[in-house]
Amino acid sequence: MPPRSRSRSKSTGRSATTTTKVKVVADDKPSQTKLGVIGVISNSIGLSILYSLGNALDILKFAKIALGVQWFVWLIHGLPYNSDKFYDISGSMTHFALVMSSLVLNVDKLHPRGLILSVCCVMWFTRLGGFLFARILRDGKDNRMDLYKQNPVRFLGVWTIQAVWVFLLNLPILVLNSVNQDAISLGVLDYVGFGFWVVGFIIEGLADAQKNAFRSKDANRDKFITTGLWAYSQHPNYLGEHMLWFGVCLSGSSVFVGNQFLCWLSLGFTALLLWKVSGIPLLEKHAEKKWGKDPAYQHYTKNTNKFFFGAVAGPYGKK
Repeated sequence: MPPRSRSRSKSTGRSATTTTKVKVVADDKPSQTKLGVIGVISNSIGLSILYSLGNALDILKFAKIALGVQWFVWLIHGLPYNSDKFYDISGSMTHFALVMSSLVLNVDKLHPRGLILSVCCVMWFTRLGGFLFARILRDGKDNRMDLYKQNPVRFLGVWTIQAVWVFLLNLPILVLNSVNQDAISLGVLDYVGFGFWVVGFIIEGLADAQKNAFRSKDANRDKFITTGLWAYSQHPNYLGEHMLWFGVCLSGSSVFVGNQFLCWLSLGFTALLLWKVSGIPLLEKHAEKKWGKDPAYQHYTKNTNKFFFGAVAGPYGKK
């Protein structure tokens, strides 16, 4: 998360400079019109993706469910309180709503493949949702949301995009539970996919637990983690997340035909968000701002793989 602003020492001889800095910050603040336009665009794109994919894969009802859950939470809490407190937990609620509805509405088509992957999904969003909700309760809010909350339409766009993300992430499961799979029993692709999921789930959970334990110590509050899995990768949690959704898509590929291979957008959209939007870019921007001039941090980022596991950088200053 971006660092909270630190108080500056006051000095009687620097009022003009302070005023100038405040003015510059105010001028840099996006206008309501600009935020509103961005909000309209983000909502329009999100709605277009939900409709087009839902219609193409004949699972439009699930797109409506994902959007409905997100907009409902935004309407009853996000908007009136201008709060993102339940943003992460609403993501888990949407995951749950999609998986359960795909099982209940297609009970006559259920197959071990879809059931196994459905259970995997429930395990994943339960763990991640609980972890993220505990973090927001501890920290109070996610400062990365401050810009979005300056305009209600822009803020709604964040919830719409989360509906898109959850819907896309669950595409393999939604499609599998909606088609008859009786003719195709579990095979090599399934077992390899299940293996990727298990390993990825362990890596992501262990990385999150290690970082949470590290940050829980007051002595580490202003430090960056370089121990555990974080010694081998700068983003081991994201590596695990990529692996487990790759496993889900791989298993589903034993059944997919035609445009059902669009379900690989599950992994593609996750990679897009983590690499280009809300994951790695924001984390690295925050880290660079906080530790960019620290030689130890420079040593760590220069000598540690960004994604895949690699050699340990070792302590700074030691050859």
